[in-house]
Amino acid sequence: MTHTAVTKRGQTAVPAAIRRRYHMEDGGRLVWLDDGETIRVIPVPGDPLDALRGCGRGERLTERLLAERALDREREAHS
Repeated sequence: MTHTAVTKRGQTAVPAAIRRRYHMEDGGRLVWLDDGETIRVIPVPGDPLDALRGCGRGERLTERLLAERALDREREAHS
């Protein structure tokens, strides 16, 4: 757990370990989500498409897609 202070101007610092872990650079952007009970801070990547590259690796997505298509064809045949 990491703690930071909030200044009179409402500013706070992102701890260095978190900046390194999430590859946050100078000028990076954060999204603040307030659900009424908690606040979540989410770093926004500079290039969102580049950040998504490889995130589905190892998920066997092709096999899952083909299985879903087979189920769709079966449902259509019985309709």
